[in-house]
Amino acid sequence: MRVGLGFGGRSHLNKAVSKTKFRPCIDLHEGKVKQIVGGTLNDEGATENFVSEKSPYWYAKKFRDDFLLGGHVIQLGPGNQDAAREALATWPGGLQIGGGIGLENASEWIAAGAGQVIVTSWLFDKEGRFLKERLVKLAEEVGKERVVVDLSCRKVVGGWKVAMNRWQTITEMPITLAVIEELSGYCGEFLIHAADVEGICGGVDEELVALLGKWRGCPITYAGGVRGLDDLRLINEASGGRLDATVGSALDLFGGSGVTYEELIQWNQNHE
Repeated sequence: MRVGLGFGGRSHLNKAVSKTKFRPCIDLHEGKVKQIVGGTLNDEGATENFVSEKSPYWYAKKFRDDFLLGGHVIQLGPGNQDAAREALATWPGGLQIGGGIGLENASEWIAAGAGQVIVTSWLFDKEGRFLKERLVKLAEEVGKERVVVDLSCRKVVGGWKVAMNRWQTITEMPITLAVIEELSGYCGEFLIHAADVEGICGGVDEELVALLGKWRGCPITYAGGVRGLDDLRLINEASGGRLDATVGSALDLFGGSGVTYEELIQWNQNHE
């Protein structure tokens, strides 16, 4: 397993041998591990694909035992802090935490065991305008290597724009290599959900994957629409192996039938 940043990242210095790796996820909604259709999340709830009977501890322990570094724990709305702390305590330093993260609580989450903190909505005002000074302060507070900027996005005319507030509000920020370059000065990684295809097992956003694959800097993890190993192969080929990827609703651990956890472990071992 490659460890580039010491907190679940991977080095991209040797581009010729980069390979897409599977990164795990633990999505929390109402205190339970769930898989939802990403674009449906709002104050009334969400369309659920899967609700697990197993605890966050069970998932975190499995990922820890298989040394799957750099997975993310996402709090989808309120009521998830206890569940998130349970996962982080199970594998201190091995998981990232996102959902409601800002300057006021980032250090607290790192103290609770998070290897890195993931930020999106806090970086924007209510109208979706980017507040760069917040990102600068967060990087100064916890160290840029512990910051993951979530650029999860929705498709718009001419490309994609970052979506905040549970992917319901389109911000002013486009997804371009220039934007990624600017932000990379204040973070150690990026996490990018293609929100329009998240949770529906309908295939990845190939155009977005191809664009992100042109990035030559710090690691990016892509999420959204992965149905199985064929889509991992597609991501690997389209990005030159420069993107890692998560698998949610298609995975048997989350009630899916597209790919087994054991197949993904084998995939990673074959792509060392």
